[in-house]
Amino acid sequence: MTLDLRFTPEENAFRKEVREFIAANLPQDIRDWLLLGHHATADMLRRWTKILNAQGGWSTPGWPKSAGGPGWDPVRRYIFSEELQQAPAPSPLPFNAAMVGPVIFTFGNEAQKARFLPRIQSLEDWWCQGFSEPGAGSDLASLKTSAKRDGDHYVVNGQKTWTSYAQYADWIFMLVRTNPDAKKQEGISFLLIDMKTPGITVRPIITIEGGHEVNEVFFDDVRVPVENLVGEENKGWDCAKFLLGNERTGIANVGLCQERLDYARELAGPRSREPMLRHEFAVLDAETRALELTNYRFLLSEREQHALPAFASVLKLKGTEIQQEAHALVARLAGPAALERLEASGAEDCHLVQRYLFSRALSIYGGTSEIQKDILAKSILG
Repeated sequence: MTLDLRFTPEENAFRKEVREFIAANLPQDIRDWLLLGHHATADMLRRWTKILNAQGGWSTPGWPKSAGGPGWDPVRRYIFSEELQQAPAPSPLPFNAAMVGPVIFTFGNEAQKARFLPRIQSLEDWWCQGFSEPGAGSDLASLKTSAKRDGDHYVVNGQKTWTSYAQYADWIFMLVRTNPDAKKQEGISFLLIDMKTPGITVRPIITIEGGHEVNEVFFDDVRVPVENLVGEENKGWDCAKFLLGNERTGIANVGLCQERLDYARELAGPRSREPMLRHEFAVLDAETRALELTNYRFLLSEREQHALPAFASVLKLKGTEIQQEAHALVARLAGPAALERLEASGAEDCHLVQRYLFSRALSIYGGTSEIQKDILAKSILG
């Protein structure tokens, strides 16, 4: 089957609308901070989320209108993400917009939807993800954190690790084992836990670039109301599979690859005409364009209801590699200035070399590169 890889006039008009909105509403200090290679600070993300949310629920681009979102199809969600990354502007907090929110409006009851969804959308509640544990990362179903029923509460004991932004979080969504005698994927439940509950301890993990994004979180006899169970007890693996599918969507970050390549050209200046550097730019540009085309094929095949198998793994695998190459190129071109650490009030971030070092994690989270290769081998080779 031949796919028409062109965007429709309506989709091109939507891109223009998004681009003009970002240009008119993105605070300049946020754009300048991201352009230097930083992640948005917590304060920046909260400010930008409020601006997006006021624009018809743009802070949750994947949500249907029935849940308070804009009701965009996959192509419009992709266009929106691409324009944010190329501006550059902060993307919505994924733990809120792409993970726990969709789980609640898909599996949650009406009381949970009314209580949590508006606060998720506005970032009034900051969420973090309690999935990975020591010994249960890629093999997530091996988790051991337990939740035992005690009247109207679950009593939670265990440990989560690599928990991004737990130091900011108001709530954590967790996978816990409620039936220790069941098979690995069975006996797991999905709980929502207030981070202010007694018995929760957050310890920072300082990563290779000296930053504090991830944490260990310990649970010692933490009492969680049964009403915070999402879906059925012992059926949490259904929620987990659904959530992980959302997590891996768009992880190629084509717009970010393009933005970093443009920034590398800017840093190079007259050096960009040197033969070796011209060759490097040409290779990276070709790879980015190929990634973009692959992403288009995936999106447009979905639009025409002919989704192509294993494309998500291709996008994640190759997108990760290109992002790492782009961060390395930017850091190298910046020279000694790339080693400078720029401090900002409340910032837990780093400059160009530190950003390159942090990019090594891209091939781990959201499904390791090795896992993606296994998926591709099974899909293509059988």
